[in-house]
Amino acid sequence: MEPKKQIAILGSTGSIGRQTLDVIAEYPDRFAPCLLVANRSVELLAEQAAKFRPQCVIIGDETLHGELQRRLDGSGIKVLAGAKAIADAVTAPEIDMVVTAMVGYSGLAPTISAIKAGKDIALANKETLVVAGELVTGLVREHGTHLYPIDSEHGAIYQCLVGEDPATVRKLLLTASGGPFRTKSKDELRRVTKADALHHPNWSMGAKITIDSATMMNKGFEVMEAKWLFGIDAADIEVVVHPQSIVHSMVEFIDGSVKAQLGLPDMHLPIRYALGLPGRLATSSRRLSVSDYATLTFERPDIDKFPMLGMAFEAIKRGGNVPCVMNAANEVAVAAFLNDEMRFVDIPEVVQRTIDAMPWVEHPAYADYVSSNDEARRYASALIK
Repeated sequence: MEPKKQIAILGSTGSIGRQTLDVIAEYPDRFAPCLLVANRSVELLAEQAAKFRPQCVIIGDETLHGELQRRLDGSGIKVLAGAKAIADAVTAPEIDMVVTAMVGYSGLAPTISAIKAGKDIALANKETLVVAGELVTGLVREHGTHLYPIDSEHGAIYQCLVGEDPATVRKLLLTASGGPFRTKSKDELRRVTKADALHHPNWSMGAKITIDSATMMNKGFEVMEAKWLFGIDAADIEVVVHPQSIVHSMVEFIDGSVKAQLGLPDMHLPIRYALGLPGRLATSSRRLSVSDYATLTFERPDIDKFPMLGMAFEAIKRGGNVPCVMNAANEVAVAAFLNDEMRFVDIPEVVQRTIDAMPWVEHPAYADYVSSNDEARRYASALIK
């Protein structure tokens, strides 16, 4: 019997982290979580540790270290805290794969640390490539590791490309549900509430990514991610709105053929695929019955109604530190909306004004990404106040 693949999960208490643990529990002879990391969810992290018995758990908020330590006292599980502990822990020799499911910019530093230590990455934190795609993909090549997409769209494209010559790819087609506001007018968007925005029609996700889906910023991020994951120019990536969320993405080839990956809107599927590579894992989970979906529809996104998507394409064109600035401003604006400090329709304005105000760095080093992120957050925060 092959040894179990040792998995580190950064963001184990979030939506992707919890579903990753579901998959691990489905295959106890193949996988074991050796490191669990959460930001502030002490109670759930302690419950996960008690159930899965990892070697180490880390809470990002250092003020909660004592509480987590008390909850796990006598368990024999190492309890650490803070960003440095996370970046150090992912380099442990026993780790085979790191699932990066932390929210936002916070996932960048530990992902870089893990890549430098030669770890394979199952990437759910798309901001890692949005902020520093050139740097991260360069490190993957330098250290001979693998970067496996764990989200539905890029997981679909990855599957469509297996066995294909990259030179024969003409276009990537990223599907988007359109979010909860696809059929609303611009005037109606002025009156939507936080509860409206958090009610996604198809997917169950964390609050931040659900709001990004509602603004279509998430799809803009995915365009950036696809550019770096698959080495495709953004001009050859098309976003297609597909309300049923059954076709998870497609690849068009130079001979005119189009390959698509279909499945139910369930994140367990791409997680299972990423963890099981290079093979596929059998499952007893609910399967897609195409006869249940007599109609699958596709339409163009409304850039006028959802300007964040157009903003993302423009950020890709400009390059440099612009995507980093855009991500930072978006994180600040979304947090403010979730805290009832601004309207939904004000999110794009905050992001665009921040991009316009920040100095452009054409070829940023890691320190430039850090400073651009910090400065953009300060500026966006000031706009909201």
